[in-house]
Amino acid sequence: MTDIARAAEHAARDSYGRLLAYLAARTRDIGLAEDALSDAFAKALEVWARDGVPNNPDAWLMTVARNRMTDRQRHVARFHTNDEVPDMPVPETVQSLPDERLELLMVCAHPAIARDLHTPLMLQTVLGIDAGQIARLFMVSPAALTKRLGRAKAKVRDAGIPFAIPGPEALPDRAGAILEAIYAAHTLDWVEPTDGGGEEAIYLADLLVRLLPDFPEVMGLAALIGFGHARRDARVVDDVLVPTDAQDVTLWDNSLRAYGDRMLARAFAHHVPGRFQLEAAIQQVHMARADTGETDWAALNQLYHALLRVAPSAGALVAQAVVTGRLHGPAAGLKALDALAPQVGADLQPIWAARADFLSQLNDARAGPAYDQAIARATDVSLVRFLEKQRRRHLDRI
Repeated sequence: MTDIARAAEHAARDSYGRLLAYLAARTRDIGLAEDALSDAFAKALEVWARDGVPNNPDAWLMTVARNRMTDRQRHVARFHTNDEVPDMPVPETVQSLPDERLELLMVCAHPAIARDLHTPLMLQTVLGIDAGQIARLFMVSPAALTKRLGRAKAKVRDAGIPFAIPGPEALPDRAGAILEAIYAAHTLDWVEPTDGGGEEAIYLADLLVRLLPDFPEVMGLAALIGFGHARRDARVVDDVLVPTDAQDVTLWDNSLRAYGDRMLARAFAHHVPGRFQLEAAIQQVHMARADTGETDWAALNQLYHALLRVAPSAGALVAQAVVTGRLHGPAAGLKALDALAPQVGADLQPIWAARADFLSQLNDARAGPAYDQAIARATDVSLVRFLEKQRRRHLDRI
């Protein structure tokens, strides 16, 4: 990568969302602001290569984007007016601009926008990721996603959705939608890693911490994603999934682990525990194995009980049953799985995987068919290979 391209990329990463939020908030037209910034970055690669990188690249980009917006609106209207684009002073630095990224995130999470577009819209507008990359992340058609995103942006413009932080009565729901969207991006990257997907989730979560410093669940989510991403290099080895309690701790990223510890400590200082904080605390216990050499299953048992009170889910119920088996033996684990099957359904893939493991520990011949059921329901290649490996070990042992 050339120095010019690297400078443009750095400006895009550091300034794109802030510049876009500033431009879009004043025109109520996200699409227009995006097009203008895209033209500005393209122009930067051309002009900077010839004249050098300006002393204030953010101001240069802002000026070009603002002029592009004015030209575009004049072209569409076929009139030369001076008030089509509101006055937007050129910043001395991008930091001197009012930071309206939170307002842009709130627009993306507005209830008028389809819920399944919240995450894609945030990734595109706040981070500048192109629709093709987002489509790969969400395993949808790029053309279809581009159309839907375009319609969502038009709705923001035509309906006059305000670029503003909602009142106290609406803020929790809107912030909750943003948290769920960021978590969904992290989860999708966890299931099927993509180039930069996990890093973007961390970036968004950390950005939200800075924009909403008094929301403990925001810090809890940042901690959860930090802990998860810290284990990225250890969770799949030779295309085979490695369970957390069997991972090589030397492959964990200690800086991200420390980040997660800091975020979780800040969250707990508010004394308002929530789902993301408890899920992060569970991951923190797992990661403490790097210090103690063992997993504290009793602590995990307490945390899962707390999580099930706050945010019950099928995944948490199965995880609680697995912890029960670790604490009290495989027979107790099987009993716990049998008890929860009516609540979550007997066909749930994690139930079959846990059942196969417990049966295998008991040298029960039913483990083989259970592994077959778990494999048949798995969609992640690394998970399938792990289960196949476990099944072979079981068959070799009996």
